[in-house]
Amino acid sequence: MITDQEFQRIVRYVKCKAGINLSEKKVLVQGRLDNYMQRKGYHSYHEFMDLVEKFPNGAEAEDLLNALTTNHTYFWREHEQFEFLKREVFPELKKHTQNTKDWRIWCAASSTGEEPYTLAMLCMDFLGLEHPQWDTTVLATDIDTRVIEKAVRGVYAKDSVEQLPQQYVRRFFRQIGENEYQVKEELKKEVLFRKFNLMHQLPFRKPLHIVFIRNVMIYFDEETKEKILNNIYEKMEPGGYLFIGSTEAMSQSNTRFKYIRPSIYRK
Repeated sequence: MITDQEFQRIVRYVKCKAGINLSEKKVLVQGRLDNYMQRKGYHSYHEFMDLVEKFPNGAEAEDLLNALTTNHTYFWREHEQFEFLKREVFPELKKHTQNTKDWRIWCAASSTGEEPYTLAMLCMDFLGLEHPQWDTTVLATDIDTRVIEKAVRGVYAKDSVEQLPQQYVRRFFRQIGENEYQVKEELKKEVLFRKFNLMHQLPFRKPLHIVFIRNVMIYFDEETKEKILNNIYEKMEPGGYLFIGSTEAMSQSNTRFKYIRPSIYRK
């Protein structure tokens, strides 16, 4: 059983390291960590946190963040945004990048890969036979190393894949079992997966055209959210598009992004 003191210690650590506010999530924290603690033979959460804090780059610290970051997603989630991307954003972006043929797309908090793979499919579909002449590689980042490993493998349950339009399923996946599909190599090559903590300095040298940061800011307090959004704003191309989750909100007084429609903003 986790004590209040142990819980607060975990809350402080996760807030400091990942910006995630778990102060109202005691049941979630205990539910996610109890089995791990028993399996590893820890006698208390303090014993575990002593190791986490002593070795911030060690296995225990990584296990803690992996356990406490929520990763639930599926293909074609909030599909209205993808439709908007194809209908409104891509034609304009293509026109403005005819000389460079370079689209800079970042999928932050990419989880198990469904979102960045969908973005890559849309790019390939939109550009069609011209696609080989363009660089539309999607950078996909997450703090959780386990979900990145799953994304790189690219194996998904049938019911997740079948949320997609059927032409995408046929073109970009192969069925490898009765209830599993695997991403084809031509699509895998279009997504670059990396571990990244949103609390760190953004590493982009060139300004971004499109940023997806969906269903992660609900875990941040207002100050942290504002800081992250400001960092993204600074790294975006003028006119670039920002997509957030449909259940998330951005305070117009605290952001320089221009509201376009629910969950879609523009620099």
